[in-house]
Amino acid sequence: MSRETHPSLRPPARPLLVVLSGLSGSGKDVVLNGLRESGFPLEFIITLTTRPRRPGEKDGEHYHFVSAQEFQERRESDRLLEYAQVYGNWYGVPREAVQQALAGGKDAIVKIDVQGAATIKRKVPPAILIFLAPPSLEDLAIRLRERRTEAPADLELRLATAEGELDKLPLFDYIVINRRGELERAVADVEAIITAEKCRVSQKEISL
Repeated sequence: MSRETHPSLRPPARPLLVVLSGLSGSGKDVVLNGLRESGFPLEFIITLTTRPRRPGEKDGEHYHFVSAQEFQERRESDRLLEYAQVYGNWYGVPREAVQQALAGGKDAIVKIDVQGAATIKRKVPPAILIFLAPPSLEDLAIRLRERRTEAPADLELRLATAEGELDKLPLFDYIVINRRGELERAVADVEAIITAEKCRVSQKEISL
């Protein structure tokens, strides 16, 4: 058989569900923005939340900000792939948005907390879980203080929670360290993980 007529040895690449999670203050939003700006082919799934908007946040861009009643209605009608209460507010991943992306052959990426990531892994085992972390907890404390979005008591709660979240690291497939001034490196690491997963010989189809 000639080289020109030999069938391709590359397996067909199935669409991926990528979960970006990690410690609060590790820079998940910044990394996601870096992925958008790089033009890497991903469908960015926007999470729903009942928490109030922070300064500079836009509805439909950072989150879909919804009322507690609307969130409950979506939850009861099974329109959320996963949901969790974090620091007194509800967060959830819209099931339909993920389904549409995968049905269209697009890789979907969603940003959720560690608790939600564990739920996704249980419900959708083929999902790729990436844990984003700062170099140290000391560095995390500095970042949380610098962003000035939490009261002192809330900040201490987030730091205490971070230590417990680190215990969940074995649930994840990859860890990416987001160092100060090295955003491009963290973005490139996430892109490399996705590229490697697309090259797997055995690829599992995702069913939601």
